[in-house]
Amino acid sequence: MAIPPRLDLEEEDEIEPYTVAEIKTILAEANKHRNSARWAIALALGLRQGEALGLKWSDVDMKTGVLRVRRSLNRPKYKHGCDEEPCGRKPGFCPKRQQARPDTAPTKSRACRRTIGLPKELTKVLQAHWKEQVAERARARQLWKDEGWVFAKRTGEALSPNMDYREWKAMLATAGIRDGRLHDARHTAATVLLLLGVPERAVMDVMGWSSSAMVKRYQHVTAPVRMDIAERVGGLLWADTEAGEEDDRTRQRVGFSCLPESPVETFVETPGHEEGPDAERPAPLSCMPLGSETGP
Repeated sequence: MAIPPRLDLEEEDEIEPYTVAEIKTILAEANKHRNSARWAIALALGLRQGEALGLKWSDVDMKTGVLRVRRSLNRPKYKHGCDEEPCGRKPGFCPKRQQARPDTAPTKSRACRRTIGLPKELTKVLQAHWKEQVAERARARQLWKDEGWVFAKRTGEALSPNMDYREWKAMLATAGIRDGRLHDARHTAATVLLLLGVPERAVMDVMGWSSSAMVKRYQHVTAPVRMDIAERVGGLLWADTEAGEEDDRTRQRVGFSCLPESPVETFVETPGHEEGPDAERPAPLSCMPLGSETGP
């Protein structure tokens, strides 16, 4: 049996998470569209697409400020319903198509079933989103399908993952932000948590990871962090050299040639003890200004 080539992770393209400024720009653009809270959830909490679209209002407790991840929205899959008279089309375009998988499924692992604390700012965003959805329900009237989705179409049905993806791409383009995958929002949220110093175990709980290996995979060193590291290394390795050069420049400005190279010893007389005439005393420090022929 042929063995597939091993993927060298070091050769993978490095993902550059969005910066804080880019995140704010994305959120400002999102506020101009429906379901803007969808992108606040993605960038702040790092939920997977299926997890975010699978949220129901019963999973959100805005009084206590927690969100529970219990299910994931599946991508639709269909099968032919015209077995006797084949239509010749793909299953998704069959006039009598039948759904081949349920709308949702439980999260794929125990670690993915989690409870996440909501920042108070995000709670306010969700409260505003709830009010907007109530207004849409009133406008839709009998067309509204009350299925309980947090992020829904104008008629209350679950959002399409494909439409969700296209909206993400269009929003980045309109906001003038570099293109990226929808999953990059999850990388960004994970990196923010790790750079904030959140304990690794807590980050694993928020992100729904079952292995600590995922921490290294998702933690990305951004450009500002690289520069901060460079400055710290430089300050540690070359601090004494720069200080010495600064001292030399100071000596030249002051104009004295006898500045001590090491701290001068201090001789303290013990009470009740008098030094004799033969006692050794430190030689007086003779300081002579440069260019002077006589001492003080």
